[in-house]
Amino acid sequence: MSAAPDPLLLVLGDEEVLVERAVRTALATARQADASADLTRVRVTDLTPPELAELLSPSLFAEGRVVVLEGAQEVGKEIAEAVLSYAKEPADGIVLIVLHTGGGRAKVAKDLPGALKKAGATVVECAKITKPADRDAFVRDEVRRAGGKIDPAGLAALVETVGTDLRELASAASQLVSDNDGRVDEAAVRRYHQGKAEVTGFAVADLAVVGDRAGAMEALRWAMQLGVPHVLVADALAEGVRTVAKVASAGRGDPFRMAGDLGMPPWKVKRAQGQARGWTPAGLADAMQVVAALNADVKGVAADADYALERAVLRVVAAHQMG
Repeated sequence: MSAAPDPLLLVLGDEEVLVERAVRTALATARQADASADLTRVRVTDLTPPELAELLSPSLFAEGRVVVLEGAQEVGKEIAEAVLSYAKEPADGIVLIVLHTGGGRAKVAKDLPGALKKAGATVVECAKITKPADRDAFVRDEVRRAGGKIDPAGLAALVETVGTDLRELASAASQLVSDNDGRVDEAAVRRYHQGKAEVTGFAVADLAVVGDRAGAMEALRWAMQLGVPHVLVADALAEGVRTVAKVASAGRGDPFRMAGDLGMPPWKVKRAQGQARGWTPAGLADAMQVVAALNADVKGVAADADYALERAVLRVVAAHQMG
């Protein structure tokens, strides 16, 4: 029989990878108890007390529900009181997850985590990982979670080649365990890194869509030196432009709310929102034409694929600068 999910969860901290994992884990546990359990995410600043009461009211049909309150460090007095009142007598079949960075300007917001702990909330710590030792521990834990082991040389090589982004480290750790029968050493990491050369295409795209001419050209030259296929760079550039255009056309909003409509994970929406700054509709239209033509160019239309890529990157950068 599946363990009953915790009815009240306080996810404390602002390390996005850990926060999202805590939410996914809680949702998975709730769905083990009730496969039809629904997920609702809402920012506390978008709620009124009656709306919160409705979200946390038991269903007539006893359907399970997971309610995630985001940005609780911005909570106002009325919602805080409503949350704490509910915490004293949680409803059956409902899992309430409160996401709080641990900070807050108002006293009521700062006091909320302590009050929820007193009310019996299960706490998941998700503090920002900044120290190298903590990051290394995170990687070792990721490898263990995937069912593998990593030696010190492999760990050092992984951080050196992948970087310090936790999302990328987690993905690499999982893939390495899968590809190497659970044993991750330096040689395995070096092989993995060589096999991931295509990521440089996304490095080119990320720099081009924010108008970084020098950075994009440097990344492109590196990709060419590594022998990254032209079509991979072209595809990455096209995806980068299309993603920015899609997010820009959707307007501003909460990445978590927009994610479902756009068919993207929240982190990708958030990143594209940042990349979309400075673009005009005319500039995006021009960039879309550039990447559409580039696809044909690198597949044989252009006499010189290297030149076609360089010209396309420069034109995307120029399109970003269109006022």
